[in-house]
Amino acid sequence: MISDEMTPEPAQEDESPTAPGSAGSDEAANLRRALEEKTREAAVNYDRYLRAVAEMDNARKRAQREREEQIRYANESLLRELLPVLDNFDRAVRAARMAEEAPGLLAGVELIRRELLKALEKFGVTAYSAVGQPFDPEKHEAVGRLETTEHPEMTVVEETLAGYLLNGKVLRPAMVTVAVPPKEPGAEASSS
Repeated sequence: MISDEMTPEPAQEDESPTAPGSAGSDEAANLRRALEEKTREAAVNYDRYLRAVAEMDNARKRAQREREEQIRYANESLLRELLPVLDNFDRAVRAARMAEEAPGLLAGVELIRRELLKALEKFGVTAYSAVGQPFDPEKHEAVGRLETTEHPEMTVVEETLAGYLLNGKVLRPAMVTVAVPPKEPGAEASSS
């Protein structure tokens, strides 16, 4: 026999017509809210996932750039040490040209200098000319001043030592003499 508690009474349903509908609509509303909450949670998690992927990608790219830069500049100290050797070859060529006593020796020294410069260029070292350029403290080191009106002020008029770049970055600044305007007579007397 079935107990009265287990079977719904039709009289109660008839008395409140909104009860069965409201129970179903409450359950549907609860399900909708739960679905919306889970959808928001999924969106937040997806956003976190996208950010983590982007962060990993940026870290990978940054590490790759750092590796490439390390490779490009790994030989910088060695190349910097070779520049004085190249300077000495330049001095030897200038001295031999002025003496004109040993043309064979001059040709040999010029050949060695060119070969050394080619080898350095393979590693990204290039010489740059400073004469006639405006003085740039990033690329030039002033070792002298020349009072003149023939050149614009702060223009490089002489290069004592050539400047060199390593892959576009200054390896050694050019040692230069810079044009300055002549001092006016009596300027020193009035400033004393």
